Amino acid sequence: MVAVSGRTAEAASQGTSIDEILAAARRRLNRLNPAQACRAIKDGALLVDIRPQAQRQSEGQVPGALAVERNVLEWRFDPRSDAKLPQATGYDQRVIIMCSRGYTSSLAAASLQDLGLRYATDLDGGFHGWADAGLPVRRRRRQRHDAS
Repeated sequence: MVAVSGRTAEAASQGTSIDEILAAARRRLNRLNPAQACRAIKDGALLVDIRPQAQRQSEGQVPGALAVERNVLEWRFDPRSDAKLPQATGYDQRVIIMCSRGYTSSLAAASLQDLGLRYATDLDGGFHGWADAGLPVRRRRRQRHDAS
């Protein structure tokens, strides 16, 4: 079997695996651990939570994070988009993408880099890494149901 860019011709004809796509995305990023992300946020970076609403409710939230679900992220941050958010200030903006565990966020941050946001990156470990590091989180309070 002939190797094509480190892969066999057979593997190349079957497309690129998600593991390969993720590795390529991460090679482009300066991923931040939770402590680094916390410092960057204090210095003006914007933390963007791309988890679906149901996941944010069940897992918890980082106070101050901007919730933008993954399916609209590029439209909300493209400086040329009519659907951009007021928080999307331009190509030099420091944006840290957060998902649940730090996988989807890598792909999303690379996509923002493709739009020209050169300082887009992600939170290594995602929300769970942040919470496990003892950084501030807001958990949903469980409602008590009294038996009447």
